[in-house]
Amino acid sequence: MATSRPPRDNRLLDAIEALPSASFSGTGWRVTRAGRDPIQCSAVGGRWDDRSFEVLYTSTKADGAIAEMYFHVGRGQPVIPSQVRYHLHELTIALASCLKLVPLDALQALGLRTTSFGQLSYFEREQEYPTTQEIAEVAYFLGRDGIIVPSARSAHDNLIVFCEPAGVEAFEVVRDHGEIVWEDWRKTPLGY
Repeated sequence: MATSRPPRDNRLLDAIEALPSASFSGTGWRVTRAGRDPIQCSAVGGRWDDRSFEVLYTSTKADGAIAEMYFHVGRGQPVIPSQVRYHLHELTIALASCLKLVPLDALQALGLRTTSFGQLSYFEREQEYPTTQEIAEVAYFLGRDGIIVPSARSAHDNLIVFCEPAGVEAFEVVRDHGEIVWEDWRKTPLGY
């Protein structure tokens, strides 16, 4: 038997449908485990996907991408696992119809409690994911090809590509900037 999803919130549908589409053409940054294809989409149930569609999580700045991965790799641990290697990748991304939800007030207007945004521990992250996932799912349902949102981990915006509507031609790898040395990055964040 197929699982059914709860009905979408009509107020959220109307609110997102009323927002203008934005295009994005530029650089995206992504951190992946060594050996993983940096443009491999996935539906992992993260902040901006409810596992019903595939996304590519990126940041508009290198430091933003690293800060996001640093949080997840650490998973609340005081020491980052030393055996797992991660690489920083520079991508080109071109989206025709994304939803721009910056600054943070834009998310608050859609029902997200923003007072604790980015301040929850790794183990508490699920407290805000249902709302952010619902916002992203509605944007996806309405045909957007991505969303630009504030990062919960840095001052740099994140760009989440909705892989199916964007299409594989919307993003490509420009360069692998090599392995991230976490301790070096914590001392001197990158300038790009």
